[in-house]
Amino acid sequence: MQNDRRGGTVVVRIIHYIERIAAILLGLVTVSIVISAVGRYGFASPVPDAFDLSRLVLGVAIAWGIASLGFHGNHIKVDLLAHMLKGGMRKAINLFAWTVLLVFTCLLSWKIFERLQSSIANGDATMETRFPHWPFILAIWLGLVAALFTTTVRLWLVARHDADLGEFDSVEDLIKHSGPTP
Repeated sequence: MQNDRRGGTVVVRIIHYIERIAAILLGLVTVSIVISAVGRYGFASPVPDAFDLSRLVLGVAIAWGIASLGFHGNHIKVDLLAHMLKGGMRKAINLFAWTVLLVFTCLLSWKIFERLQSSIANGDATMETRFPHWPFILAIWLGLVAALFTTTVRLWLVARHDADLGEFDSVEDLIKHSGPTP
């Protein structure tokens, strides 16, 4: 992987940006739900389209969260079988699992892209303010494209450098320790 001028790798910087986007979106969802609840219950004046907008932003946050998961794999998982095995079989199970995730993400990206095209063609919009859905669906699709990138990077690390899943994998540590193989 190519190093940039600041000493880190381009891949590390991209993954850090993906993680930041996911975190900001999750914060945005939280803030929008709180504002909606305060407006509805505190002032008896709901925010227009609060429900529609919060669910659309939540979808965007989930898609970008999947992108972060695509590299770290720090989701709920049961690796009982993989942890009992040694060497080649463990690597084969990891390769299979990451390949399944990559195929699933690819299919989901394809279907969301079709949904994006449909939303643009049909003019889907929110109920009250008629805000179009397509920018949110585009952001969801971009998050899934980022997930394809991160999952592919992780699959490459598993295949080439046998990078196994730990409790939490630092991007820098995985990239640094996956230097040229002897």
